[in-house]
Amino acid sequence: MKLQFEDDLDYQIAAIDSVVNLFKGQEISRSEFTVISPKNITVDWIEAGPGQVDNLLGIGNRLLLVDEEIEENLRKVQLQNGLRPTKKLASGDFTVEMETGTGKTYVYLRTIFELNKNYGFTKFAIVVPSIAIKEGTYKTLQITQEHFEGLYPKAKGYEYFLYDSSKLGQVRNFATSANIQIMVTTVGAINKKDVNNLYKENENTGGEKPIELIRATNPIIIVDEPQSVDGGLTGKGKEALTAMNPLCTLRYSATHVDKHHMTFRLDAVDAYERGLVKQIEVASLQIDSGHNKPYIRLESTHNRKGSITAKIEVDVQRGKNVRREYLTVEDGDDLEQITGRSIYENMQMGTITCGKDNESIEVKGDGFDQRLRPGDAIGGVDPDQIKRLMIRRTIKEHFDKELMFAANKKPIKVLSLFFIDSVAHYRQYDEEGNAVKGKYARMFEEEYRKLAKSADYQSLFKEIDLETNADEVHNGYFSIDKKGRSVDTAENNQANRDNAERAYNLIMKEKEKLLSFDTKLKFIFSHSALKEGWDNPNVFQICTLRDMGSERERRQTLGRGLRLCVNQNGERLRGNDVNTLTVIATENYEKFAENLQKEIEQDTGIRFGIVEPHQFATIQTLNDQGEVAPLGVEQSEKIWQFLKDQQFVDAKGKVQDSLRAVLKDGNFELPEEIKQELVKNHGEEQTDIITSDIQAVLRKPAGKLDIKNADDRKIIRTREAVLESDEFRLLWERIKHKTTYRVEFDNLKLLNDCADAIRSCPPITKTRAQFRKADIAIGKGGVGVQETSASGYTTIHENDIELPDIITDLQDKTQLTRKSIVQILRESRRLQDFLRNPQQFIDYCSEAINRTKRLALVDGIKYTKIGDDHCYAQALFKQEELKGYLKNTLEVQKSVYTHVVYDSGSVEKSFAEDLEKNERVKVYAKLPAWFKVPTPLGSYNPDWAVVVEDGGEEKFYFVVETKGSAWWDDLRHLEGAKIKCGERHFEEIAKDTENPARYIKAMDVTGMMGHVD
Repeated sequence: MKLQFEDDLDYQIAAIDSVVNLFKGQEISRSEFTVISPKNITVDWIEAGPGQVDNLLGIGNRLLLVDEEIEENLRKVQLQNGLRPTKKLASGDFTVEMETGTGKTYVYLRTIFELNKNYGFTKFAIVVPSIAIKEGTYKTLQITQEHFEGLYPKAKGYEYFLYDSSKLGQVRNFATSANIQIMVTTVGAINKKDVNNLYKENENTGGEKPIELIRATNPIIIVDEPQSVDGGLTGKGKEALTAMNPLCTLRYSATHVDKHHMTFRLDAVDAYERGLVKQIEVASLQIDSGHNKPYIRLESTHNRKGSITAKIEVDVQRGKNVRREYLTVEDGDDLEQITGRSIYENMQMGTITCGKDNESIEVKGDGFDQRLRPGDAIGGVDPDQIKRLMIRRTIKEHFDKELMFAANKKPIKVLSLFFIDSVAHYRQYDEEGNAVKGKYARMFEEEYRKLAKSADYQSLFKEIDLETNADEVHNGYFSIDKKGRSVDTAENNQANRDNAERAYNLIMKEKEKLLSFDTKLKFIFSHSALKEGWDNPNVFQICTLRDMGSERERRQTLGRGLRLCVNQNGERLRGNDVNTLTVIATENYEKFAENLQKEIEQDTGIRFGIVEPHQFATIQTLNDQGEVAPLGVEQSEKIWQFLKDQQFVDAKGKVQDSLRAVLKDGNFELPEEIKQELVKNHGEEQTDIITSDIQAVLRKPAGKLDIKNADDRKIIRTREAVLESDEFRLLWERIKHKTTYRVEFDNLKLLNDCADAIRSCPPITKTRAQFRKADIAIGKGGVGVQETSASGYTTIHENDIELPDIITDLQDKTQLTRKSIVQILRESRRLQDFLRNPQQFIDYCSEAINRTKRLALVDGIKYTKIGDDHCYAQALFKQEELKGYLKNTLEVQKSVYTHVVYDSGSVEKSFAEDLEKNERVKVYAKLPAWFKVPTPLGSYNPDWAVVVEDGGEEKFYFVVETKGSAWWDDLRHLEGAKIKCGERHFEEIAKDTENPARYIKAMDVTGMMGHVD
């Protein structure tokens, strides 16, 4: 099995471009310096690289731009990405925030090659916080090498290595090689000047300190998880990074503590809503009527202004009911009194201790004295019984997914991951040092065999010896000591780091092997060896056989399984029908969601329910000249001020119920002043689209992450009376046919249209300068500044610009042939503008060509019905499983399914309700995901198929596309272009059909009925 990498994911390209564009205007350049030959030629030094004996020339990165130019580039990037523009460049640190599972490592590795391609930079150091992430990065470098060499053939021969203090000849090669050099190191190997060999003179580096060679190269430093590397703004990690004399520092993480200059942001909400990670569901284990023992669990301890308290979970008498609640207690509190239950008789709180890694409480009673740490509990149900139930549920979820994938003929290997509290509970050792199964391993095998023998899963275990199989499908990955024994993971000293490295080598090397059906291993047990740095796209179940009370615990846990899954060809699969991560936990799902939200807010700074003043800046606009640009911060702030004035948000931007009400009712409108300004700048049609986009932005902060309850998931059945009815059969006969398409280009017309689009682009301006004056006022209130005037623009004539290869550049951006691009440019009669401002001209041309191509695709598409044998069989409604969650389903009577599954916050629920109420609607179906129309822009899935009776005389058959606003005719929207293609498909299958199904677009049932009336 070989993982396939996609090179055209828009969000990854946007993240890469955001960094590359920081250096716009930089010419390809390098620095050179002298490197002293080593005194003694050692084997280590010779192995570092060929031809090094005579090479005394060091090669480094060279930055030609000044701070003001980078600052201006940064602001443009931030504006493009909807981020608040930086006022002043404070350092060379730039932040890229990407949610776990969205390809952060791929992005920063590909950024290396783009920086080399555009500016000639060759020296890169990747600094990571732990051995786990170091090994993960090195593995990614290995498996992406062929992919990157295919994308960047000029970079072939690039070198990468793990920094090893005993092989410092590698550092000399890093400094002297002309190829791309990528050094990967942990911060622990470089952040101790008195210990690390990096800061000591060494004969393998010509008697120099290795750090001096690295400093001379001005490396671009890439920090993976900087919040764990830095050790704070003035920590040892930050000092070590500064000591390398970096050209700049690029910081990648999902959870930044210090934001520095935010360059790109793909947060947890964006990733989840865009389907870039798995949907999350929680299977929570909850105990009912288990209040027969004095249950106490410590959540946390606190010291607030000298008042020391503890937050504990106990069973409290509330009227006739006993409820498990959190209470705040102090030393000496009587538990019988505060709970109202005699079962806690003579039990009281003892000493409470606070402090990092030192939280505990003492619980005292008759002949009873016990100390609890956070997460510890006494008096509850037998913990081993709880663990057994959780293991059983995990195995069941695993088998259910295997059955579903097998039924749908999807070759996907399913993996499950268990996090445990102690290695000894899974693996122990006898007196001779032989491994012995711990209690979790025994529980697993017992439950696995029981479930495997049940009738539900017989199809998964034909001709398999379950006794042997149960032993082969699970294994543990833990730190390994020198004797080969598994131990609890800790990286607090060199011996423990060595133990961890042995485990990471094993799991990293088997990452791809684990995805293959040829490997029997499916269930992985880990202590914390897999907490960070390792994830696998086919982890579908995560079971936490330990408490998830600590901060960031839920996000770290989920991060191991958020990536979208791959099939046996290593191809990434999309869609929630295959990508659902199930977390098996003891925490109820509402609490899990609440705590996860708090973690996201604390980790990322996302403020749920808050509208930021700059939040609308990134909305794309198109003016009369065809120029695409973001709406901008100034216009965004005007919209925000309107929301505040109307009390739709409060002074901090928090969404109010009044805004939710107008959004739900569809009554949201911008004020006339802002509308007129938008119409003046963009036209009426674009103003409607912008208003629609503003509403879409507003809906996002009004909600939380949608985490489903696994127990609410249900299979939606077909309603046989509707499915087998004559009305539905006649409807299906009219829409079931499949088509193929071809796109007919008038090639000459396309080229002429592209040339016309370029000709219509705005004027190309040369580089310009402007003076801005401001008064500086120094007073008791501080230093104030107020702009008083601004000069006109002065054109700067640059005669030394090295013109880029415009043909190759446009070829890369438009995928047209060189011959076509040459013809377009000649026909545009604007080539002289290329000399005025090459980059601006290339940007305008690529945008104009790609926009014209999309229009031509839709205009020139022609569908052909394949034949009567090629169609969607009505029987698929029974064969293909439809699943939904109770909170997002509506029980209906006229539909082919018993329930309609709808997207929350969409028009689908109200449309279904109105179909049910309308007497003229006889039957309908919300078309399932497998009903697809092929288009050159990706598959299209129409919304509804409906039969309407007109006064009992004539029946009308409709395929209906529903949306909350009428933007579908705007082909700038990818979905709008697909809808146009769908229209052509249904026109084709309607030919030669008596009373065919008509394809219509409607915002509600009233709009649909207008086509009948």
